[in-house]
Amino acid sequence: MRKIIVLEFLTLDGVIQAGGGPEEDTSGGFVYGGWQVPYSDETLGTVMQKQMSLPFDLLLGRKTFEIWEPYWPKHSDFWPGVMSATKYVASNTLTSSEWKPSMFLSGDIVEKIKKLKQEDGPDLHVYGSANLVQTLMKHDLVDEFWLKIYPLTLGSGKRLFTSGTIPAAFQVTESRISPNGIIIVNYKRAGGVETGSF
Repeated sequence: MRKIIVLEFLTLDGVIQAGGGPEEDTSGGFVYGGWQVPYSDETLGTVMQKQMSLPFDLLLGRKTFEIWEPYWPKHSDFWPGVMSATKYVASNTLTSSEWKPSMFLSGDIVEKIKKLKQEDGPDLHVYGSANLVQTLMKHDLVDEFWLKIYPLTLGSGKRLFTSGTIPAAFQVTESRISPNGIIIVNYKRAGGVETGSF
């Protein structure tokens, strides 16, 4: 069985939109594109190299796929695995791409992703894909979160955790803080929420 691992760069107030550049995703009038860039450091780079070197396939939303499709084939020397990984794209409008191998999931996305999880193969890594991630969380399909939390707030933009988030417990499996203040932390699903009283 494959795990679904959500890898996100987010602000203290949970914004995940357009961290990589000003034109990446301006939907909703978002004006802070590129907010990650000033904080990048060697520690983050080392962690990302490690995570990007693992065996993986990609599970992406349509918008993230459309941002990545023209970019990564031209920059694959930095991330060779992105070319050979199968790109599973949740979309009711896209049906093909020259960026191979790509497969498009339409219709009942949840059922199709559940079947994907049951197959043999590498884990499914999800980057960006704000709408898809909300669907995955709502249906309890996320096995792990690998987060990079940046020391700033933006006040607006697409967020990782929204009103569709279900109650769930997680266990920290790895954590560190980079010199520029990025909290790098991995969580794996650890059952339901327990409560108590002091």
